[in-house]
Amino acid sequence: MAKPGAASEAASQAEAMDFAVLSGEHIRDTIRKLESRIVARFPGSGLSSVAVNLGRLADAADGDIARLRKPVWLARIGAGLGVLGMLAVAVGLATIAVSGPLDMGGLSEFLQGIEAAANEVILLAIGLFFMFSIETRLKRRVALKALYRLRSIIHVVDMHQLTKDPEFLISPGMATAVSPERMLTRFEMVRYLDYCSELSSLSSKVAALYLQHMNDAVVLEAVNDIESLSTSLSQKVWQKIMILDSGVDFA
Repeated sequence: MAKPGAASEAASQAEAMDFAVLSGEHIRDTIRKLESRIVARFPGSGLSSVAVNLGRLADAADGDIARLRKPVWLARIGAGLGVLGMLAVAVGLATIAVSGPLDMGGLSEFLQGIEAAANEVILLAIGLFFMFSIETRLKRRVALKALYRLRSIIHVVDMHQLTKDPEFLISPGMATAVSPERMLTRFEMVRYLDYCSELSSLSSKVAALYLQHMNDAVVLEAVNDIESLSTSLSQKVWQKIMILDSGVDFA
């Protein structure tokens, strides 16, 4: 019988593991709550549509990750057959070479034979690597396709916050006849910018879900690129919020 202390320790370790792993369900819940907040504050805005699209990508990520965690048997069987075929060809060539006459015909011909054998080994190694990497490349294609969409979401969020310039609230006289129409109050602009920061951050969290279940250098680079893009956007947003916080209260 297990001791109560051991059971408690095991439960504590399981709970710690839960907090060490990103939960797709929790991320989707957070996105839905953020969408509701944006709709309540800015109904019919373009930013609310961005939140809806991010929610759809998060839902799609759940299905993608479930497929990525399963083996692609067709690719594995094809790779296995390809490897067996190349090994059979290599064994056949080696058998022919060994059973043939051993007359070297001179040093130059011997060196040429060594070079040809080395080239065959290199080509065989490349072929084996290609066969064994088929499944990884198929899964990588699925992950990268989703990651490109998430990166586009961050760029769209950046476009939405681009015209939210706090200087025009602090100094209204700066506007010209061709300046964008600015209808937000100081409080609304702060909330809008805050929502932009949250959307970009959640986009990077959805991207991290793919990396959590894939050990691939190309996917890692794509996720790092998304996280860097999200961090850069958040820095710009918070600089604007700091300018608004340092300004006079005129809402």
